[in-house]
Amino acid sequence: MRSLLTVSAAAALLLLTGAVPAVADDGDGADRTFTIEDPRITESSGLAASRIHPGVYWTHNDSEDGPYVYAVDSRTGKTVATITMKGVGEPRDVEAISLGPDGNLYVGDIGDNLDGSWDHVWIYRFPEPKRLADATVRATQFDVTYADGARNAEAMMVHPKTGRVYIASKNEDGGGLYEGPQKLTTGGNNVFRRVGEVPWVTDGAFSPDGRNVVFRSYFSARGYAFEGGRLGADHAVGVPLQGQSESVTYTADGSAMMFGSEGENSEVVRVDAEGGGDGGSKAPSPNGGGGGTSPGDDGDDGGSKKGTATGGAVAVVVIVLALIAAKRRRG
Repeated sequence: MRSLLTVSAAAALLLLTGAVPAVADDGDGADRTFTIEDPRITESSGLAASRIHPGVYWTHNDSEDGPYVYAVDSRTGKTVATITMKGVGEPRDVEAISLGPDGNLYVGDIGDNLDGSWDHVWIYRFPEPKRLADATVRATQFDVTYADGARNAEAMMVHPKTGRVYIASKNEDGGGLYEGPQKLTTGGNNVFRRVGEVPWVTDGAFSPDGRNVVFRSYFSARGYAFEGGRLGADHAVGVPLQGQSESVTYTADGSAMMFGSEGENSEVVRVDAEGGGDGGSKAPSPNGGGGGTSPGDDGDDGGSKKGTATGGAVAVVVIVLALIAAKRRRG
C-alpha cells in the first residue's frame, strides 16, 4: 500500500537525518508537556485549550467510546471533568474538537475510514462548562455534507474570530480545506465547500488571533498564513516524534502548540511558537524554552540529535506502529 510506504519512508528519513525536533519540558505549572493519566482515554484524537479554565485541555476518544468529552488538567494529567452529550445520535468516528469564539465546544464526528461510505457526518456543539465537574449536557447536532462528495477527515477547526467552521480532509495524495456555511443550522445539511489544498492531515488548529493555521500529520506539520478565509504562504513547523500523531492545538495565549497522540498514557508535548503570545505557526525556535528545532535545522546546542539518539531501533519501532495503526483504521 503506497500510503504505508510513504509514511514509513518519511519516518526513516526524518530519523536518519536528524529532522525530528528535540522538545524540552522546563516550564512550570499549566500548559507544559504532560501525560494523560485517565485509563479511559486510550485514543485521544483531538485537543482544544480551554479559554475559561487555564491549563485545561478538552479531548475525546476516537471511536467506540460514546458521547463523552474529557477535561484534562495539564498540571497533573488528571481528568477533572467528564461531559456526557445528550440529544445526539450514537457517535461513529469522533476525530476533532475545537472551541469557538461563541464559547461553545464543537466536536467533529467526521471520520470515514472507507473514504466515502457515509453520505453525511456530524458536528456536535455545546457551551464550554463554566464549572469543572462531571455533567450531562444537551448538545446540538448538525448534519454535514461536502459539495464534492463524501470523504474522510480528521481535522476540524473553528475560526477564533469569525466562528466559521473548517474541515480538512485526509488523503494520501493530499486533501482539501473545506469551508462551512457562515452559520451552522439544524434541520438540513450544512454543505462544506472546498477552498484550498492541504497535505495529509490528522488534525489542525488556528492560532488564537486567527491569522495562522497549522496542520499536522504523522511525522510533520505545516503552518499557513490565513486571511480572508483562504490559505496563504506556508512553512514547515517542528513536531515531536510520537507513536501515533493525532492532535494539535494552540495554548490559549498562543505562545505554544500542544501535540498529542493516541494510546494509553499518551503524552501531550508542548512546542513553543516563535513570536510568543498569540503568535503564529512559525517553526519553533531552536533556542526557545520548550521549543524544538524546525525540520532541517540542527540548532546550536545539538538539540536535534536527541531525536535520533536510538537510531535505527527507533525507526523500526515507529514504522511498525505506523503499520499497525494503518491496519487498524482499515479494519
